[in-house]
Amino acid sequence: MDFDAVLLLSFGGPEGPEQVRPFLENVTRGRDIPAERLDEVAEHYLHFGGVSPINGINRALIEQLRTQTDLPVYFGNRNWEPYLEDTVVAMRDSGIRRAAVFATSAWGGYSGCTQYTEDIARARAAAGPGAPELVKLRQFFDHPLFVELFADAIAEARGRLAESLREQARLVFTAHSIPLAADARHGPQLYSRQVGYASALVAAAAGYESYDQVWQSRSGPPQVPWLEPDVGDHIEALTRRGVPAVILCPIGFVADHIEVVWDLDNEVAEQAEAAGLPVVRAFTPNDDVRFARMIVDLIDELRSGSEPVRVPGPNPVPGYGFSINGAPCSPGCCATTPNAGSR
Repeated sequence: MDFDAVLLLSFGGPEGPEQVRPFLENVTRGRDIPAERLDEVAEHYLHFGGVSPINGINRALIEQLRTQTDLPVYFGNRNWEPYLEDTVVAMRDSGIRRAAVFATSAWGGYSGCTQYTEDIARARAAAGPGAPELVKLRQFFDHPLFVELFADAIAEARGRLAESLREQARLVFTAHSIPLAADARHGPQLYSRQVGYASALVAAAAGYESYDQVWQSRSGPPQVPWLEPDVGDHIEALTRRGVPAVILCPIGFVADHIEVVWDLDNEVAEQAEAAGLPVVRAFTPNDDVRFARMIVDLIDELRSGSEPVRVPGPNPVPGYGFSINGAPCSPGCCATTPNAGSR
């Protein structure tokens, strides 16, 4: 399968204070989110001047990707400029026939996978006749470079602790929570199993036999059960246990966007400081050149027709393949019922 372009497809984020509320309305359209909840989340963005880190990180990743491939690289978002629909029209007008699409989520599930295939189908329909064929690359939570990036990030974070704390520091992986009912529809528990499996692979690569898996950034009514334990509750529990330090690895995120820099670097950091618990947070892949090389690896798999390269581990979890023009990548991969998070 040959390609004449690469498309980086992401979530999007505001790049100025005046864009914050319209962006959040885009994200939550049709979900009947109370206005006061939008105001609360808006404050997270306004804390950083109304600018989400995600677009800047994606542009930097695109520049790294351009050093790894001769193909033109395009950028489109679901929820903010540059909108995917506009990008696909520009690709059509430039004569692009088939593009490899890298979505910035490693996971299965609705928000992490299926919704991106829906985005692709909608954008092609908007472009009309002559729209390029768009091939969404496979889920990559067990790709060797994904595992290597997080293992190295854990080692770097450990080095930021006082030497006396490093040996006894507790490794904690965190990812975006979703409702239990939504997770049960995906395979079942496709998303949480993939996250747990990736955490096991990364922990082994980083040299840890023992670690914790927690969740973060839940929203919605409190009576709806979500994946637990919550990272804040877990930090409180570790404090009570007398754990001397924590290495926090946001395995569920490929970039230091708002749910990392606000939820972890502000809320959790303040909680830990008040409790006297040293916590260091591992970096996500962001624009590391190895992350760009991983994207090229995923493209080369399709070009050559070779088997996907995966890190082997005990009790492997399904990692589904590519999809074309918004079609499901495999029967039963991801349910089509929306949930929150996992992007």
